[in-house]
Amino acid sequence: MVVMGRVTAPWGVKGAVKIESWSAERASLCRFPAWWVGKAGRLQELAVAECRDQGAYLIARFRGCENRDQADAYRGAEVALRREDLPELREHEYYQADLIGLEVVNGSGESLGRVTGFFDNGAHAVMLVRHEGSERLVPVAGEVIRRVDLKSGRLEVDWGADW
Repeated sequence: MVVMGRVTAPWGVKGAVKIESWSAERASLCRFPAWWVGKAGRLQELAVAECRDQGAYLIARFRGCENRDQADAYRGAEVALRREDLPELREHEYYQADLIGLEVVNGSGESLGRVTGFFDNGAHAVMLVRHEGSERLVPVAGEVIRRVDLKSGRLEVDWGADW
């Protein structure tokens, strides 16, 4: 499974939910007729009754979810797709899920930690990098990401260890 976003809140009173999509093409999630939804790795397949792009979010309703209380039960749930259902990536494209756990090093060879997650700050994605009990925020923008080597488990960035 590849986590593509999360349910943030109910939307309206007819069972819809607001979804934070982590896909570069946010609305592409709407092309799938069913998603895997749940918390703490306990996902269940749900049919998507409707889905639309709404500004910075997606608004969706799952089949059988008819009111706000039912929708509220999905608050905080992950939205995932099976890896085999995802499109093939072009060269130098990666799913964020594939980068989690990689060691992050800068051009000087200094280890900055390991990728633990991502979030979107509105302007671009930000990579969360955990190192020795602290967390660094590294932008995923411009030329910051220099090289990704999935085989060696390393991600090289143009970022200082003291930034």
